[in-house]
Formats: sequence, C-alpha cells, structure tokens
Amino acid sequence: MRKQTVKWLLWIAFGALLTAVPLIFPQIGFLSWFGMIPLVYGATCICKRLECTRRAAFGSGFIAGYVFYFAVFHWLIYLYPMDAVGLSKGASIGVIAAGWLGIPALYGILSGILFLFFRAVHKTGIFEKIPLLRPFVFAALWTGYEWLTSQTWMGVPWGRLALGQIEMRPMLWISSVFGSFAVTFLIVVVNALLAEIAYTPKKTVVCGVLAAALFVGNLGCGLIWLNREIPTEKTFRAAVLQGNIGVAEKWDADGDSDFKTYVKLTENAAKDGAQLIVWPETAFLYPNNSIWEKLTALSRNANADLIVGALYRDAQGNDYNALYFIDHEKGLTEPVYLKRHLVPFGEYVPLRSFFEKLFPPLADLSFLEDLSAGKSTALFDSEQGKIGSLICFDSIYDQLAGESARDGAELLVISSNDSWFYDSAAVYQHNAQAQLRAVETGKWVLRAANTGISSVITPQGGVVDELPPLTYGYLVQTVGTVSDQTVYSRIGNTFVYLCLAFSVGVLVAGWIVKRKRKVTDISE
Repeated sequence: MRKQTVKWLLWIAFGALLTAVPLIFPQIGFLSWFGMIPLVYGATCICKRLECTRRAAFGSGFIAGYVFYFAVFHWLIYLYPMDAVGLSKGASIGVIAAGWLGIPALYGILSGILFLFFRAVHKTGIFEKIPLLRPFVFAALWTGYEWLTSQTWMGVPWGRLALGQIEMRPMLWISSVFGSFAVTFLIVVVNALLAEIAYTPKKTVVCGVLAAALFVGNLGCGLIWLNREIPTEKTFRAAVLQGNIGVAEKWDADGDSDFKTYVKLTENAAKDGAQLIVWPETAFLYPNNSIWEKLTALSRNANADLIVGALYRDAQGNDYNALYFIDHEKGLTEPVYLKRHLVPFGEYVPLRSFFEKLFPPLADLSFLEDLSAGKSTALFDSEQGKIGSLICFDSIYDQLAGESARDGAELLVISSNDSWFYDSAAVYQHNAQAQLRAVETGKWVLRAANTGISSVITPQGGVVDELPPLTYGYLVQTVGTVSDQTVYSRIGNTFVYLCLAFSVGVLVAGWIVKRKRKVTDISE
C-alpha cells in the first residue's frame, strides 16, 4: 500500500508540474486541457480510499500546490542580486529563498485543505452513487482555491490557469462573462472528466463526450466572439513609453536624467500623432513645482494629454505610488490615482514587528518607507473618455479592473516597473495578466512598463503591438473607448461563489444521504 501511495503522489507531482508549464510557455497552452489528468487521477486514488486519513489527503494536496507554485514562481531567482535595495548577497539569497520556498508552501497549505474537502465528500459515498459529480466538484474546488490565492495581502494570483491560454485567445472568451476563473473551471473539469474514465470505465463514452463538448463548445463560442466587431465609441492615437532604465540606474542623484529620457520619448511620440501618452510607474520620485511647470509646458507643446507615474504625499504626510493626469489645455488635474494593492515587502512591510524579529532582511526589503494604499478608482476625465488606472501589481487583481469598469472607465492604462525581473517569464506573465484584464472588462489597455513589456491590447486580449523587454522606445497606435460593460464587469466573481456553494451543497447532500442510510440500516 505504501508503494502504491508513493506512486500516486508521484502522479500528483507530475501532474502539478505539467499544469504549471503552459503558464511559463503559453505557446503550448493546449497542454492545459490534458496535462492535469495525472494530478486529478492521483488525488482521486488517494482521497477515495476508505482508509485515507486526513493527514494523507492534506499531504497529497500540499504536494500538488507546492510543486505547481514552485514551478510558476521560478522567476524569483532573477531578483538576485538585490543590492539596489541595500541587501548583501547573502541576504539577497535568503530573501529569494524565502519567497521561492515560502509562497508555494503557503499555497500548498491551501491546496491541502482543498484535498481534505475532496476526501470529506468521498467519505459521504455520494460519488459512488453519482460518479459524474466528482469531476465537477473537483473543478469547483480548484476554482475556489485559485480565487483564495488572490485574497488578503498574502494573495498573489500568479498561478491562474487562464494565463496559459493567452496564445489560445478563443478559449478566454468566457472571461468576459464569468471571469478568468471560469476558464480555470473548464480546464479542470475537462481534465477531471478524462481522468474519471480510469475510475469508472463504464462512463467512458459519457465522460469523453462531455469533455469534448465543453472544449469544442468553448472554442466555438470563442471563435465567434473573436470575430465580432468591437463596439468602439471614439478612436484616437495613444502612446506608451519605455525608457529602459534598470532598477540600478533608476532615480539617479538628481533625477534629471530619467526625466529627460521620458521628455524626449514624449516629444517623439507626439510627432507621430499621439493624443494620449502614458509614462511608466514612478518615472521620477516626488514632483515639485518646477517639474509640474515643465510637464504642463510639455503637454501643451505636444498637444497631448500625459499620464505620469510618480510618488504622492498627502496633507497628513502619507506617501503613495501614484499616477497623475496632465491635460494639454488645463494642466495638472484632479483626482490623482493612488495604487490600490501594494506589493508586500516591496512597498510596505506587513506585520513589520513580527518580520523584524523573524527575518530582518524581509523587513528591510522595501525600497522606500512604507507606502499607503489608495481606495478609489479615481478615473481620469479626458476629452477621449473616462480613463481607469492600474499600477503594476494592481493589474494582477481582476477585481480592481472590474471596479474601474463599473465606475465608468472606457479605457484602462497600466503603468508598471518590471525591471527587477529583466527578461524572465515574470514580465511575459505580467503582460498576460493585462491581456486577461482587457478580456474581462472589454476595454482597450495601454501598458507602459519601465523596461518592458510595454503593449497596446485590444478588448479581446490581442496585442496590437509591443516593445520587448530591455529595449528603449515607444509605441503609437490607434485605440478606442468602450462604454459598454461586459457581463463580468457587472456581476464580478459570482461564478466563484456559485462554485463554492456547489461544493458545499454536494458535501451537505452527501452527509444527509449517508445519515439517512445509516438510520435505515439500524431500523432494519
């Protein structure tokens, strides 16, 4: 039995690795639709056994989550060395190891809880009566698990299965209706249906037909969606700038060099007809009156509105990561967009006193003093339309883009600084997140990243043009405003809540049936 358990655990680990690969190499996104079969097979083999303990179920789930996220977050090694934030080589290794080992461990615990729930449903015996429930319950649980990885300050939703479909855009269409979590559900349920064939051979035809119907149905609807006309109200020329200023060179002694770089790019983009020009995140630090005078003159002379990234300090002395809007006729306008989801240990240190005692290098990691988080979508009101903003880390959270869309944003801009990750998988995955936000909200997205990837993205997630990592330049493209809201923008993550309710409902129904069966057996 021990050898068999080890075999199943190896299947789980192998399946978790295969599940992660398309997120790193989306060119082989088709792997997502069958690569998870070993994971689901191993999970069922362990959790369906009568002698399966809670420890065994939790342990197998931990392995699944740990291997998956260990592969996904491999790019953390590109942070080394971290001398730009004052860490020694030894401290840099410690911080990177803490992230690369710690984040998978955290999400391994969550997936362990998922497997415990899966075991509990098996114990009710409901899957013996209705085997076809099992694939849908497992898919619903994994969807809920993925949603949990985006919650609280510990949530970093970098492992969304939808990211692996970015090169298979028709499969993403359902994100505009139920969000990218619906893509996850479909991927997992197709894998689980195919894995179910191994447990219930009598259901081979039913499971195969269902899996094929879900895959082909989603693909067919996606092809129709991809070929429809985008309902654009107003078109105009917009630009994104990429100064290619690395983290070690960023913010030189007087800050003048960085500023001049973006002034030059702005002037060139304006000559190419740009009416809106987006600068990257924190192109400079704290602006002063002299900076505003120069930016106002630049905007007026270029006859283009500017969205500029810098820091902001309020009247109470709180500091924020911000985006400013400079109208070519009115100058600097209100409101200022303040980043809503800060990077833990990068822009602030959560539980500072705890981490100062546990692991001081983590508490020293933040480049600046702790920043504060904004609370508002703070839409910019331009002559082109209402503009919603996201700054770097903001863009991996679907709910933030959704809030901007619900508040009336007709276009989304993302200012980012991914220079920490050079040309690793992280920068490509981060740009893929922006593509998901475009599909979910049905808006054009302008993404300006300090060292790349800068891109112009259609409401269907297609990249019109992009600047590769570690290059200098700008893009000017015709984009549009879209006032219509997608179904997902209106209902948010209702689909996830239904998945969680479905899982709990099946568990409760199984308990009720099991209890009634026991009562009947006793009476007889």
